[in-house]
Amino acid sequence: MMDNVSALPLLTLSGITHTLEQRIILFLLSLLWYLVILLGNVVVVCIIIMDKSLHEPMYIFLCNLCINGLYGTVGFYPKFLLDLLSSPVISYAECLLQGFVIHSSTCSDLSILAIMAYDRYVAICRPLVYHSIMTKQRVSAFLFFSWFIPLFCMFMNTASILGVPLCGSHINKIYCVNWMVVQLACTTPKANAFIAYFNILLYFLHVVFIFWTYICLIRSCLSSQEKRGMFMQTCVPHLISLITFSIAVLLDLMYMRFGSKNSSQDLQNFMAIEILVIPPVMNPFIYGFRLTKIRNRILSLFHSTRKDCGLSLIAPHQKDTAILQTWPNHSSVDGNKILTRVQVKPKVFGGGYHRNFLSPKK
Repeated sequence: MMDNVSALPLLTLSGITHTLEQRIILFLLSLLWYLVILLGNVVVVCIIIMDKSLHEPMYIFLCNLCINGLYGTVGFYPKFLLDLLSSPVISYAECLLQGFVIHSSTCSDLSILAIMAYDRYVAICRPLVYHSIMTKQRVSAFLFFSWFIPLFCMFMNTASILGVPLCGSHINKIYCVNWMVVQLACTTPKANAFIAYFNILLYFLHVVFIFWTYICLIRSCLSSQEKRGMFMQTCVPHLISLITFSIAVLLDLMYMRFGSKNSSQDLQNFMAIEILVIPPVMNPFIYGFRLTKIRNRILSLFHSTRKDCGLSLIAPHQKDTAILQTWPNHSSVDGNKILTRVQVKPKVFGGGYHRNFLSPKK
């Protein structure tokens, strides 16, 4: 086993056949895209963690979805950016590690999306028992298994090909995945085949479960205008994320199973990396713009930043006057009437919202 590994110290990756100028442009664009992924996901994660009003199951699951997006992309972008500036080679151990990270992140995405679908099912179809079902203990258990099961399944899959004798050194993809390593094996490991089919069956059941929840949701929404509104507000972002993820997985599977050498290299690269390009950006931005509480929190954060920047340019003895000028009609005193802030918190199961307005108080 060790003799085989020493005989193949490095594996080569395909897909990067561009000129130096094209590589530099791709490097800058990829770096910019990776920074957008980091910014979008980190902002959503920090807002959910810091705002106690967002400590509800739906937002906690969204936070974990964004964390998983960061986890999956860190397994691809740093190595890809390095390959653009050097030769696309990778060691055997690094190849297995990269495959483990990308595979486990993809499976964890599906697990979290399944839990989010169940959360929406309970919130809309069984609202009266929502809080008794989605308790802190149950939410914690859901999150634990949504991380542990993918990590365990992919660890077993990776361990089953560890040290397998290889009869080649070229990975026909822009990054490493276990299936490509198995194709290089001199003999297909039986344990790996069994584990792979078990994992496929397990996550196929995830897909069936998600379909079942949406069938129940659609049936319930057809009979209620209120439930239809909740569906449009909270389920549409989840549905968009689910469709984006499904298309990305199908493209990746089509590339690995039915990829043709006659197709262009750029098309093959897009099919291979689409799952690491679109979903990590779509998830935070779709939820950030669609969910009212997160959108308002982001807008208030930017408004407060702009306000602080404006006041920092004003002399200290002029700040009080500037504050009054920036808030006309809301800081004046008329006799004994003083405008005070009143907070109304109408509750919506699994994703309430808050509304602030000013009303006179005698």
